[in-house]
Amino acid sequence: MGLQSEEKGDSYPLIEPRSHGMHGGATFAIIVTTLVAVSGSYVFGTAIGYSSPAQSGIMTDLALTVSEYSVFGSVLTIGAMIGAIVSGKLADYIGRRGTMGFAEIFCLSGWLFIAFSKVAWWLDMGRMLVGFGMGVISYVVPVFIAEITPKELRGAFTTVHQLMICLGISLTWLIGAFLNWRTLALIGAIPCLIQLLGLPFIPESPRWLAKNDRALDCEAALQCLRGNSKDISAEVLEIHEYTELLKQLPETSVLELFERQYTRSIIAGVGLMALQQFGGVNGIKFYVKSLFTTAGLSGNIGTISLAVIQILMTSVGVVLMDISGRRPLLMISAAGTSLGCLCVGLSFLFKDLQLWQSHSPLLAFVGVLTFEGSFSLGMGAIPWVIMSEIFPINVKGLAGSLVTLVSWVGSWIVSYSFNFLLNWSSAGIFFIFSSICGFTVLFVAKFVPETKGKTLEEIQAAMNPLSTKS
Repeated sequence: MGLQSEEKGDSYPLIEPRSHGMHGGATFAIIVTTLVAVSGSYVFGTAIGYSSPAQSGIMTDLALTVSEYSVFGSVLTIGAMIGAIVSGKLADYIGRRGTMGFAEIFCLSGWLFIAFSKVAWWLDMGRMLVGFGMGVISYVVPVFIAEITPKELRGAFTTVHQLMICLGISLTWLIGAFLNWRTLALIGAIPCLIQLLGLPFIPESPRWLAKNDRALDCEAALQCLRGNSKDISAEVLEIHEYTELLKQLPETSVLELFERQYTRSIIAGVGLMALQQFGGVNGIKFYVKSLFTTAGLSGNIGTISLAVIQILMTSVGVVLMDISGRRPLLMISAAGTSLGCLCVGLSFLFKDLQLWQSHSPLLAFVGVLTFEGSFSLGMGAIPWVIMSEIFPINVKGLAGSLVTLVSWVGSWIVSYSFNFLLNWSSAGIFFIFSSICGFTVLFVAKFVPETKGKTLEEIQAAMNPLSTKS
């Protein structure tokens, strides 16, 4: 029988704690809880990957124009922006589990709208609902995983969020080649159901419980996650002491996030997320087929190669995250993305100048794969890991929403403007991306802290030293 907590009349089931942890403190409860959480990340990936394989079928069956289908593609990001705005406050008020469930109701409804669409506005409504759920998921999943895992595993487990996004994109591309768009939408709803069914059986974030004065629930959840033979007294004490210090502070508004005590965290979190997006990742992801075609290569070869590389390198990042640390991976990753964009830019430049034309397509191919492999190694996942670690729980909702919103706004700007910029100067836009990625190396060296091997409370007290003073 699973643990139950009955503080304040509440009762919720928790996974049965095992006597011993698995490898490196990864207990059965942590593994299952993480898998349930990242079901939402997989939904995120399927939503991103859906529009490409579904395009021809939807446009034919519903007689959509190119502009109508473009609206269908873009409303996903608009929905995600709205979801990002409310995600932090929502997670603060109803908890991390409740917020994941809330998001999945929107995603599930959206996929059903799409699957049974008869007219264009059904499609757009469904895409908007899925986008809203994505915006919420992009914040709450990494935060939840960071709050439940021990410091030795936090980086690797939080990076699984990005790995599942990559799997969702890649598998949707793959099965979309064999299934019609309605069936593909129904398959997209399956992980929504898996998460909704799994959420009642996993524990809530102990740190959220502590913040909401549910001390016994906090201890029960933490004991479940760490295993029943683990002495959690020191960890519980650290969580409660830090939470009590933060409770002495007045409520924080959005403008107060920019006060001196939070400056380091805001610069690191917002800066990393902006540089991640303006380094060109969504320009490459959303237009990979046209990029390869423009460079004189098969779009299908590019798509398949990209899927393989991103899964492989994200997996390497998961393994290395808590071994090498965040900063080295980020700097290597950013340097690699800079090199990849430089190669793509040179390939377009050579093509325009009619130099080495037989080698230009190969250079573009190598450049895109170098970019994607390097991005997947660190820049894809680590900004979300850092976001989940550096903000104290009293401002995590507001600050996390801000960082998540910056990510989605940046994604929309790059995605919307990329085709225009590509027409302006195919080489020039990639030289700009290369410069931004190169600047990211310097930014990480100057502003991003190393969080490997530290508890969340240690990281947050060091980053926000004045936030613990009344």
